[in-house]
This record gives sequence, structure tokens and C-alpha cells, in this order.
Amino acid sequence: MTRTPAGRLFRTATGHDLVLTRTFRAPAADVWASLTESERTARWFGPWEGDAAPGRTIRLQMAYEEEQPWSDVHIDACEPQRRLAVSLIDSYGTWRLELVLTETDGTTELRFVQHLTSLEGVAEVGAGWEYYLDLLVASRDGSPRPEFDEYHPAMQPYYQALAAEEAAPHA
Repeated sequence: MTRTPAGRLFRTATGHDLVLTRTFRAPAADVWASLTESERTARWFGPWEGDAAPGRTIRLQMAYEEEQPWSDVHIDACEPQRRLAVSLIDSYGTWRLELVLTETDGTTELRFVQHLTSLEGVAEVGAGWEYYLDLLVASRDGSPRPEFDEYHPAMQPYYQALAAEEAAPHA
């Protein structure tokens, strides 16, 4: 199956935001549960453990990565059913992520944002988030789980072009 990348890059005061969206025919409360309840995050990203609250750190397992590593994830902000902001540091660097939900007439849009300080590696990162967000979709609607090779390296040219466009001087 051919997947179509949908990520966008937006310039910010501190770098760029990589933004991906997915839309669900469900109330925000149900989508929020898919993003925050360990038994539901396990279906598309991985389980987590700990005392989840703003300012606290939980342990999250990346169940769909090689070796299924665990990471410490700091909860920067949590506004139930609206916004979750987290950060973590691993061997690839610092990750600052934000998930924003907007519900309109029973349909909820998830706006996934990775705040970037550099465009380095965006081709790999973009394809990876596309994969994980489609895993979320599949976990919610019962569709077949996507295969990672449908995303990487297939989506790399799209994200490389986005990064090159953003890196070019703007008039």
C-alpha cells in the first residue's frame, strides 16, 4: 500500500515545528484516552508506567521500535481532552512534543507537533511519526496495522524536500 505523507514544517522563533494531523469520528474524550491511558497507548505506541501529572516523569516503552526501549518522559503540560506537552532526552537528542485536540460536532482533530531546533534528521522523524499516527488510527478503527517499510524509506524524499525548502533563504 502506498502511504501519502502529510506532515508540514512551520518556522518558529526557536526553529521549526513539524506538524501532522489526523481526524477521528469520535469525541475528544475518547481520543484523549487513546493518547493518555497506558492500556490504550500500548496498542499503538507502547505502555507507560508512573504517576502521570504535570511536572512529573513517567516511563514509556516504545513497543514498535527495535529492542523496545524504555524512555523517561517529562510531562510539561496537561490540559485534559485538549493538550498534552511532553519532553524527553534519548541518544537521538531532545524531543519536545505537543498533542492538541480540537472537537467539532463529534469529530476530533489531533494536531501532533514536534518542536525542532534543527532540521537535521527530519526525513526519518517525519516518516516515523506518520507511521505511529497511522498505528493510532488502526488501533482505533480496527484496520490492519501498517508496516514500517511503507513509511521508511518511502517518505524520506517528501520530508527531505520540505526541509530543503525551509532551509532555503526566504525572500
